[in-house]
Amino acid sequence: LHLLTAGQMRLRIPPSIGMTLNAPCIIVCRSDTAHSLDAISVNAFQHLMCAKAYLDGPVALLLLNEFKQPQAVSLDSADSVLSHVINLISAELTAPRCGQPALLDRAGDILFIGLLRHLIAHPKTSGGLLSGLADPRIARALVAIHASPQGKWTLESLAEEAGMSRTSFANTFREVMNQPPGQYLTKIRLSIARRAVLSGKGLKAAAKDSGYTNSSALSRALARKAA
Repeated sequence: LHLLTAGQMRLRIPPSIGMTLNAPCIIVCRSDTAHSLDAISVNAFQHLMCAKAYLDGPVALLLLNEFKQPQAVSLDSADSVLSHVINLISAELTAPRCGQPALLDRAGDILFIGLLRHLIAHPKTSGGLLSGLADPRIARALVAIHASPQGKWTLESLAEEAGMSRTSFANTFREVMNQPPGQYLTKIRLSIARRAVLSGKGLKAAAKDSGYTNSSALSRALARKAA
């Protein structure tokens, strides 16, 4: 994450993409995407804060997929909370005081959360996790899955969480998330299972953590995914 609180900079993405950035804005680039920031004015770097966000957990890959391409997010329409964080960071960058590193470290966490909320409130993608969370009805179903992935979810129970009919929910979920509800639930559960196995747990414990009835059911699900 690159937060520009004042002035202008130039973002370059090899081999030929470039764009001018006007503050306040956040530039989001995945670590596997080469990029550079060039100063337009001499003191531009005095108004720049850079931070790294490490994503982990069952939805980490889905969230990373939202940033396949670098994004420059204008914050002119940011809500009051995000604006307050930006103003706080801007003040620390221009007039550092005692405890600045610790303050900026924690402000970076809040900045990332504020950015995600901003992107959900102003979705730019045509489908995916952020688009799903931007739809209040689908968001209720997603939150329910994330909160209890081991639950005995059915299309009917997820539709009830969303406050929609079974057919309307299934069609809307597929349209917003680019996949049916069952497929999304399977991805979350398999992600949890893989993490459990990598942490040293056996298949039986991994199956329990991820909502499969037994290790055999988990093994079959893993085999189908690999096929």
